[in-house]
Amino acid sequence: MRKAIYLLAGVLILGLAVYLSVTFFGEEKKADSGKMIVAFGDSLTYGYGDKTKEGYIGRLQSKLSRANPDKNYEIKNYGVYGYKSSDVLKQMLKPKVAQDIKEADLFIVYIGTNDLLKSNGGDLYPLHHEKLVEAKDVYEDKLNGILETLETANNDAPIILLGLYNPYPDGDKIEKYIDHWNQSIQNTAEQDENITYISTNELFKGKNKKQYFSDSLHPNGKGYELIAEKILNEYSFK
Repeated sequence: MRKAIYLLAGVLILGLAVYLSVTFFGEEKKADSGKMIVAFGDSLTYGYGDKTKEGYIGRLQSKLSRANPDKNYEIKNYGVYGYKSSDVLKQMLKPKVAQDIKEADLFIVYIGTNDLLKSNGGDLYPLHHEKLVEAKDVYEDKLNGILETLETANNDAPIILLGLYNPYPDGDKIEKYIDHWNQSIQNTAEQDENITYISTNELFKGKNKKQYFSDSLHPNGKGYELIAEKILNEYSFK
């Protein structure tokens, strides 16, 4: 009888040990597994123009790692040169991309510059009002599709949605269109508590363009540094 009691006690202790191991050590392993951020966009997210090839994504990852040495931040960069919002939607159908979307802890979406430029003929001189207005409606539809796709596949991951900047800050007419598009992006974000809008248009105003741009459109390392800092300052990473 006593032997049976000892055996039962041993089984209970073993069971408790297994439970505690799974509960506490399992949670610790999960916490140590780090955070995965998945970024979508065009050449600006890709980091075109930065000689170090970091762009704002690489710089953001480095800053997060230094500020949070106990966490392993990994950013999957799906930015592609020349992409429009419609291209990002197609990209999300790829199996590897879809899997990363499901596993992500946070998303960054920075898209729209090529939608605006290509609809106007590839640049912003001269401006074609009717084409830009029509393109904005199409862009809004595609952007909503991107955000809905992310939230449907992974509604636990917040979304950082970046606004567009005016590569020609002295162009007042261009500024009006940039502001109009950005207002739509911001309105979209404000309708969903899971989305945080971060503007970028003010970053380059009043600055010497030669110091922050690699060409007429793309920032250089210093320019991407400004974008990374803005994200880090305006979003509370956990």
